Amino acid sequence: MRAPRFPVSTAVVGLGVRQYKRGGAPLPEQGTLVRAIVDACEDAGIDPADIDGFVTYGDDKNEPVRLMPDLGTRELTWSTQVFGGGGGGLAAAFGPAAGAIISGQATTVAVFRALVQDNSGRLSAAVMAHHLNDHITGVGLVAPAVECAMRAQRLLEHHRVPRQCLEDLVRAAYYHGSRNPKAISYGRELDLEAYRSSRMIAEPFRLFDCSRENDGAGVLILTSAERARDLRQKPVYLKGVAQGTGRGWGDLLQNDVHYASAGFESVARRLWAQTGLKPSDIDVVQLYENFSAQGVASLIDHGFCDYESVGEVVRYENLIAPTGKLPVNTGGGNLAQGFIHGIGVAVEAVEQLRGTSANPVPDARYCLLAGGPGAPTVSSAIFSVDAE
Repeated sequence: MRAPRFPVSTAVVGLGVRQYKRGGAPLPEQGTLVRAIVDACEDAGIDPADIDGFVTYGDDKNEPVRLMPDLGTRELTWSTQVFGGGGGGLAAAFGPAAGAIISGQATTVAVFRALVQDNSGRLSAAVMAHHLNDHITGVGLVAPAVECAMRAQRLLEHHRVPRQCLEDLVRAAYYHGSRNPKAISYGRELDLEAYRSSRMIAEPFRLFDCSRENDGAGVLILTSAERARDLRQKPVYLKGVAQGTGRGWGDLLQNDVHYASAGFESVARRLWAQTGLKPSDIDVVQLYENFSAQGVASLIDHGFCDYESVGEVVRYENLIAPTGKLPVNTGGGNLAQGFIHGIGVAVEAVEQLRGTSANPVPDARYCLLAGGPGAPTVSSAIFSVDAE
């Protein structure tokens, strides 16, 4: 039986990002978010009061009803959050946003994530609240880096993924970040010697294998494809989105064959089926890489390579724009651009297809967005330049 196709009838029309050094936001979290929403509306050429729907993920604390006075919202008709902790819900947030528009429950929806340390605390503490239990805290697994390092070791030792793949993914991120004026690492490319001499955080992760934390907020505005054609920016269409996980993912996985994976196998299968696309159709990838190994695992799960071929595919020269065959995280990603719980990689997906990325991929038509790997639930989406 053929899988039903996702209706390509919504588009991203506005982008807004306010990013600061961790602990350096000049405003509280809600104020930072409001300004990012206003920026996105200005980008789209719409009135902030026109937004009637909001979607977020990752336990964001900013209730849309409390944003209404600052935005002048005329009527709130749609408000929801993707269930489950961590960045696994990043791409999933576009599903209910599109669903609300397609079903007529909203006309203009803001997908957002905001994080200011003075208000929400360290992101690592919030994320681990969804992963901690007596089984793992008893052996000292009390931080994301330590938890993910165990999965990374399994990836390297059991599945024989070359350590070089992790290094090359990191170096490619910093290559892109060094050329992106919006990135924290702008002007600072990372060479192999600096990477290998950086301090160990949790074996096999060194400092540069780990994502940053930043204060800030990011917003993407969706509306109908029909309306999008009349707005200021080139529309970027939502081609498909899938979320969830496979059987048994909620169990203790330490002794399971899938423990080293990013958890995307079933999600990727459904995404390819609903879009009619395959990995070779994708021109550029934006993936949430909380740690380098999990980024590599995400590429494997989505079918860009397998454990045997990963060393041939995940190579530095293959991952960089504009010459690589599989450009990844062309804005710098969570590692080198900045980390507001992953929303920046979604913004870069749209920038890339608009043609406004600092590291453009020539003639890019399709961009894959992958949410947080290894989370309790994960998600992926595909954006397109075509309304078909």
